[in-house]
Amino acid sequence: MTRKPPISKPTDDVVTRRVEELDTIAAVLPMERRDELAELLTDQDVETLRHLVNEGMGANTLRALTSDLAYLQAWSLASTGLSLPWPAPEALLLKFVAHHLWDPEKRLSDPAHGMPPDVEEKLRVQGFLRTIGPHAPDTVRRRLATWSTLTKWRGLQGAFTSPALKSAIRLSVRATPRPRKRKSAKALTGDILSKLIATCRTDGLHDVRDKAILMVAFASGGRRRSEVAGLRKEQLTAEDPIPVDGSSSLPSLSIHLGRTKTSGAGSDEVVYLTGRPVDALNAWLKAGRIDKGSVFRAIDRWGNVSARALDPKAISDIVKQRAAMAGLDPTEFSAHGLRSGYLTEAANRGIPLPEAMEQSRHRSVQQASEYYNHAQRRSGRASRLLD
Repeated sequence: MTRKPPISKPTDDVVTRRVEELDTIAAVLPMERRDELAELLTDQDVETLRHLVNEGMGANTLRALTSDLAYLQAWSLASTGLSLPWPAPEALLLKFVAHHLWDPEKRLSDPAHGMPPDVEEKLRVQGFLRTIGPHAPDTVRRRLATWSTLTKWRGLQGAFTSPALKSAIRLSVRATPRPRKRKSAKALTGDILSKLIATCRTDGLHDVRDKAILMVAFASGGRRRSEVAGLRKEQLTAEDPIPVDGSSSLPSLSIHLGRTKTSGAGSDEVVYLTGRPVDALNAWLKAGRIDKGSVFRAIDRWGNVSARALDPKAISDIVKQRAAMAGLDPTEFSAHGLRSGYLTEAANRGIPLPEAMEQSRHRSVQQASEYYNHAQRRSGRASRLLD
């Protein structure tokens, strides 16, 4: 196959135009490093993303697709000096597998094994590589799937189902054993969450916002960090107070999640908040003077609340920061701990699994029940024969 000469770096005017085009879809597709993406993605890439936004593709799917596309373009430029070809030849797909799934033991005796050092360095400088070693097989498969999907959207056929590629992936996975880890080493159960919330003790904007984030994310069923960061005022609906015997009624509101990672097209997933989380959220809306648009926003050093939504990564950063302030090891916690923590806490309190899943919106009983099984086994009679 004849290769085109290396592409030239886009001009400042082209980059500025791409930044503006990416900004037009930022509300639906929050992205970090928009300026860098404008240099990395081609005009056709940006137009594809705009089309998918207009077609109503879920924001979570779009965010993952954009991240994968940016990585693929960065890897192609670093390894070949060219943007991704459409369709990609089988040889390039095999090169991608070889660069990302390799044997650490063989690397010790053969430095040329795996991703070349110069390619690795370019990706590391750009922030696309953060860890040492081969990639997780699931990550490689996902990026290849994204590559395949984008190829089909362009009306082209790729070599993604070729026997050679399937064999290369299968053999490479065997050579790169990786223990499966939870996204968050520890679940943020009620007792841990209370310690984090206790660090939000002032009326300052950061404390009021972070308290609302922690309480809303947990109480709404352990929402994903992308759902928390992307929450908008228009998704909130005040509900009738919940009566409580011998006490004041509890405030209530519903959150319309719309289409989520596990829901079908056209679905409007709804979860509910009751009591203290509602008070915390209303306190932030009032303090941040938020009457429309993004609910959770950045706050600058001068105390100004941004008009843009927080990046999803910021939710994990807040969890880690509050864990450190509470005297806990921040490396043991992440935003996903709120999701696993909700189900674990529900199991500890004896809440039936179907009822908890109605709030968490888990579709897989097998996945959700893992948290219940761990909690019940730990406190059950089978583990206490010699107590």
